[in-house]
Amino acid sequence: MIRSLLRYAGAARDEHSLHSPFLFELYTQIIRADSPCEPVFASIRTRRRELRRSRQTLHVTDYGTGAGEYDRSVGSIARASLKSDKIGRLLYRLVRRFEAKTVLDLGTSLGITTAYLAKATEATSGTVLTVEGCPQTAAVATETFQTLSCSTVRQVVGNLAQTLGPVLTELSQIDFVFFDANHRYEPTIHYFMTCLDHIHNDSVFIFDDIHWSADMERAWETIKAHPAVTVTIDLYRVGIVFFRREQPKQHFVLRF
Repeated sequence: MIRSLLRYAGAARDEHSLHSPFLFELYTQIIRADSPCEPVFASIRTRRRELRRSRQTLHVTDYGTGAGEYDRSVGSIARASLKSDKIGRLLYRLVRRFEAKTVLDLGTSLGITTAYLAKATEATSGTVLTVEGCPQTAAVATETFQTLSCSTVRQVVGNLAQTLGPVLTELSQIDFVFFDANHRYEPTIHYFMTCLDHIHNDSVFIFDDIHWSADMERAWETIKAHPAVTVTIDLYRVGIVFFRREQPKQHFVLRF
């Protein structure tokens, strides 16, 4: 990741590299225009601190890179796995910007990232459908949603390899997907290809940890090259994918 971070730092540009009005507005008004002190984020930060301090032990069923079953404290999961507040705020702004009503969250974990999505869908009159493989982890996420009054969330528990297809059959189209599940090449591409059948021109896909490993970097390159993809934005921690047919195929590495 150090090498990939150095490559990113050398390649990243700002708004002066953007000539498309759509991308210029997106970058200056949404990606970079952060408001960390918005009251809506305060309760999520409080819950994050509670989870990081928790000594509750879970029996984790892991279908991802650490596949297997093991015991782990909620606190250690929170400290190692939760997306940063900065990423959560970005997701919140993106959901609101595109007025996403059908939001899919692949990888609930303890529910913190899902909460940012849920608070955004309260403004768009939307719904977040979130999928988590581990039942005990999902139970803690349920507590998170109850604590934060996340009324727009619907949970699905089970191995994403088996649950994603049935979940998507219930949806005519998806507006927004956050991919944060199995961080390996084959599963990531499988999730991507499965979701493609439900996109529309303004759908937005966000991929987490695109530089986390060589496997994820290869997945990101495959996604960028797909014929349905027009514009991609590399923010290092996450990659944003658009399918807007009115945009020429371009890839941007931008400072965040």
